[in-house]
Amino acid sequence: MTHSESRLPGRPDERASAARSPSAPGGCADPLVAVVLVVAEAAAGALLAIWLMVRGLARSHEATGGKVSTPPPADPGVDWTPVVVIAVLALLVACVATELLRSGWYWSGGTQVVVAVALGVMVLATAVEESVREAPGPTPAPTYSSPPCLSGGDSDECARSGR
Repeated sequence: MTHSESRLPGRPDERASAARSPSAPGGCADPLVAVVLVVAEAAAGALLAIWLMVRGLARSHEATGGKVSTPPPADPGVDWTPVVVIAVLALLVACVATELLRSGWYWSGGTQVVVAVALGVMVLATAVEESVREAPGPTPAPTYSSPPCLSGGDSDECARSGR
């Protein structure tokens, strides 16, 4: 005779459903959540892009002192805010992807991994673009045009005289 504690209650199909994780999705819930999350992230990305554009316009407006006829400054400085904003969004998506994958939502988690990687590539591209804009290029050689030689001699004579 066996102990009653060692036996699982119920029929075999009840034991299988009891062993399955309660948060595992069923049916089309996993792909549907993946689509909803991608649409929500696209909307958040669009709002962030609009905010960054308005911020950039306000920044250029402040640099000119509010005068429309004033040309913009030659170098307003490097703005790293877009890099930081996209990096924070990528980190948030990566955290959501990790939790979805750990809880068994493989379609949603996999989709979030793809979105996080795409945002990470955007962060790197934006950082490279900003750093290239920040790094000064090679300084051009000074172009000194000497006055014409008025002594009547040849060009070697003028070159030796410093004129």
